[in-house]
Amino acid sequence: MSFNTETQPGVCEAAPEPTRGFVLNHTMLRVKDPEVSLGFYTRVLGLRLLRKVDFPEMKFSLYFLARPELAEGAPEDIGERTAWTFAQRGVLEFTHNWGTESDPEFRYHDGNAQPQGFGHICFSVPDLDLAIRWFDENQVAYVKRPEQGKMKDVAFIKDPDGYWIEIVEPARMKQLGRPAA
Repeated sequence: MSFNTETQPGVCEAAPEPTRGFVLNHTMLRVKDPEVSLGFYTRVLGLRLLRKVDFPEMKFSLYFLARPELAEGAPEDIGERTAWTFAQRGVLEFTHNWGTESDPEFRYHDGNAQPQGFGHICFSVPDLDLAIRWFDENQVAYVKRPEQGKMKDVAFIKDPDGYWIEIVEPARMKQLGRPAA
C-alpha cells in the first residue's frame, strides 16, 4: 500500500476529485527594499529571479524567485514565462509597496512578535554544517543556531526584513517526532 496521508482529526483521507492538479505555487513575503532582499535571497540562499511584474497604477511590484534548476527551464517570452512561473512549485514571491525603501521608520511585522501569526519559511540544505559556515561568512543574523535550544540540528536565520527562515538538513530530521529511545 502506498502512502496517501497521515490520519489526524480533520484530515480528509482522499483528495476530492475537483482538487486534482492543484499545486502549491508560491508563498508571498512583503519586503521593504527589494534591492536588499533580492541581494540576500539570490546571493546568500542561491535563488534566481524568474519574473518581476510592476503594477504602476497601484504602486507595487512582484518578484518571483526559485532555485536555479527551476530557472533553467524558464521560457524567454515574457508572457510565456509569467504563465510558466505560475505553474511551478516552491516559488517565493516578494511584494514591494513602492516608497517603503526610503522610509527609515517603516517595518513589516515578522509574524513571530506578538501578536503571533505567520511563523517562517524553510530551506532544506544538503549539508547543515556547510550552510552554517556559509551563513557565518556572510554575517547572517541568527534566531537560533543548530546547537542551541531543545531542537538540535535546526537553525533559524533572519532575512533583511526580519522574517525567520528555518534551515534543515533532511537526513538529520529522521528522528523528529519519534519517541525518545
